[in-house]
Amino acid sequence: EDLRVDGRGCEDYRCAEVETDVVSNTSGSARVKLGHTDILVGVKAEMGTPKLEKPDEGYLEFFVDCSANATPEFEGRGGEELGTEIANTLYRIFSSESCVDLKSLCINPREHCWILYVDVLLLECGGNLFDAISIAVKAALFNTRIPKVRVLEDEEGSKEIELSDDPYDCIRLNVDEVPCIVTLSKIGYRHVVDATLQEEACSLASLLISVTSKGDLTCMKKVGKGSLDPESIFEMMETGKRVGKSLHTSLQKILDEEESLGTTRQKVGFLG
Repeated sequence: EDLRVDGRGCEDYRCAEVETDVVSNTSGSARVKLGHTDILVGVKAEMGTPKLEKPDEGYLEFFVDCSANATPEFEGRGGEELGTEIANTLYRIFSSESCVDLKSLCINPREHCWILYVDVLLLECGGNLFDAISIAVKAALFNTRIPKVRVLEDEEGSKEIELSDDPYDCIRLNVDEVPCIVTLSKIGYRHVVDATLQEEACSLASLLISVTSKGDLTCMKKVGKGSLDPESIFEMMETGKRVGKSLHTSLQKILDEEESLGTTRQKVGFLG
């Protein structure tokens, strides 16, 4: 009847709180709260050497840490497998060419480039981790500022790199093509988005879909032990595209609003 335990319809997300620039010693950061799911993402830009196969591009490295306080299952080494799975999913999503302009991260072909270390910390698990993480990663990349670099060459041909001292003289990443994940959990004959922990417990199979702001589908992954018939997969894909588009629109609106406040913005951080 398109009605869930908490009063939402099948395609409704819980209220999400997004705040950027919450960690001071990073190039960009974001915190996302989606129901009881709490995610912190920090991006650090460090200089390194481009990969041999892509000498004129920088690259992204993902690391996911599951805090032992997030859920009792993460005590000891319980969160490691999930952390690796999330990191691998992020690598897969960001492997498409158009996702982030990696060429803009190149300083000197074959010699120097920017490496963006994206650290994801799971502070609390309240269902629908992948969607919350993808929102937080996009917000953190939007907030990332990379210092501008000048390459100076002396008479002997040796190159010296000079970083700009001006904090406002920086490169910003274009995140328009960065996808968000929409997880569709199958319960009975229907499927729901943004499942809570209880709903996840009732679902035998879920489909993770990464969707761009234009509604294009970039990759898919099935999770869970149950099976999905082709008809419901196509239905889920259409729902995912539709929901993903509106998710991007809402997120971009909030990020632009926050950006427009500039230095006058009051930061909530971890006290809110």
